[in-house]
Amino acid sequence: MDWQALLLSVKLSSVTVLILIPFAIFVSRFLAYRQFRGKSWVEALIMVPLVLPPTVIGYYLLVGLGSQSWLGQTLESLFGHQLVFNFSGLVIASILVNIPFAIQPIQRSFEAVPEDVRDAAACCGMSRLKVLFKIELPMVWPGVLTALVLCFSHVLGEFGVVLMMGGNIAGETKTIAISIYDSVQAFDFASAGQMSLVLLIFAVTVLAFTTSLSRRMGAGHASRRR
Repeated sequence: MDWQALLLSVKLSSVTVLILIPFAIFVSRFLAYRQFRGKSWVEALIMVPLVLPPTVIGYYLLVGLGSQSWLGQTLESLFGHQLVFNFSGLVIASILVNIPFAIQPIQRSFEAVPEDVRDAAACCGMSRLKVLFKIELPMVWPGVLTALVLCFSHVLGEFGVVLMMGGNIAGETKTIAISIYDSVQAFDFASAGQMSLVLLIFAVTVLAFTTSLSRRMGAGHASRRR
């Protein structure tokens, strides 16, 4: 077991979730309640990482954030180091790739909040932020929790975009998925099998959890409609 790579993957997943989930809550709420021209295009753009190969996203990030681009040079002067082949770059890449996994479940949960509940809160003189934190978030927490679990587990197993953006630097950008690849390349199938088994058990557990949670959430929505 490559513990250094595993811990780096857990760190990357944690940082990504901490940054992405709060952002996804506000974006999801906006998309759930607002109608505007071009909304379908915005939602399609959000969903692009689901169908675009991770290596393609990694390529554009590598070119766009590299030291040869004006954006990469600006960010390098701002952060004091280049983003490509660096942990900070992996965080940016992971956030972009996981946007649909964060926004979709939360947006669907906001859409399921009964309109009369929000109207009643507005009639009581509650501000939008107060409605969000006091009324809506307690009702949409299953979607938030689902997004959190999906994003964390997806980042944990990322390979293509991580390899393109970060390379294979031990202790900096070498995640558990890349370590598995290296072990197979070195014909160390015992180590590769052990690390793969850990990710497999984690993935099955996460899927079982999210499926059960979605079923309970659906049952709750059905009871509220009655």
